[in-house]
Amino acid sequence: TLGSYCADATEDVIVLAFMNGFPNIILNFANACETTFEGSSLLHCPNIAADIKFCQSKGKAVILSMGGASGAYGFSSDAQASQFADTMWNMFFKGTAAQRPFDDAVLDGIDLDIEGGGTSGYTAFISQLRMHYASDPSRQYYIAAAPQCPFPDAYIGSTLKNAWFDMVFVQFYNNYCGLNAYPTWFNFADWDNWAKTQSLNKNVKVFIGALGSPTAGSTGYVDGPALSKIYTEVRSKYTSLGGIMTWDVSQGRTSGIAKTIRSALDFGGSCSNSTGQPSNTDSSSTTATTQSPNEPTDSTTIPISTTTATVTETQDREDDITKR
Repeated sequence: TLGSYCADATEDVIVLAFMNGFPNIILNFANACETTFEGSSLLHCPNIAADIKFCQSKGKAVILSMGGASGAYGFSSDAQASQFADTMWNMFFKGTAAQRPFDDAVLDGIDLDIEGGGTSGYTAFISQLRMHYASDPSRQYYIAAAPQCPFPDAYIGSTLKNAWFDMVFVQFYNNYCGLNAYPTWFNFADWDNWAKTQSLNKNVKVFIGALGSPTAGSTGYVDGPALSKIYTEVRSKYTSLGGIMTWDVSQGRTSGIAKTIRSALDFGGSCSNSTGQPSNTDSSSTTATTQSPNEPTDSTTIPISTTTATVTETQDREDDITKR
């Protein structure tokens, strides 16, 4: 269960996958949630809701991934996207709605894993959602994305240049620029350059996305020692590094690579700036704070581990692993 993954300190951020249909909402959490609201096809997940609260009580952030390798999603206009941001706030955050899949549990953010359905509307969606975020200064909320490693990403690339992101989980697998191609074709440098020269948030954190096991994707898997070596070398060169993301939590735990990642992050300590001196850090396990639109933010630089949780094995494993 989700709660079982939060019982220890292995991961800092849990990404729930997926909302694979929007603006007509479709949720798929495999057999972790199969109940629906009466007279509706919308999932109602009280057990996941309780686990979200438990994870947050342990200091972990829980965010919802929108998109995925398969599904029916996308916006026809900025107006539709902005309206859907209102819907998201009401159904998953601090707003009110007649049907809330996680009841009164409040998510910590969203992750855009967009690989279909067009490119329209996402900048407007983020802008409107961040307006809602700013209405609740009592907590941090996050905007994340999960682009594939070829730069720029075909679907979310323009949004990455025009909207505010706190975290970007680059998928270095299932592509020529994957971890298995390190150092020849591995292109973290492109993403570091984006973070420093193109991103609205110049303190955005870029994560190394890795497969949790050899069966988690088609290509790109590297074992724990190899991943730790790559992480150490990337950390020494690029100050935008935020940590490591794995797809997915069940496979990462079973293979043991999740434990290796945690050890590598803990051993590395805080990231450094270009002068080699420790950057501004605090005891938080998050890497960025969300401010009002276009307002600069100070980021912590403690590397963190994030994982995509399907909570249990996904029903659509073959489709899901083609991207994350």
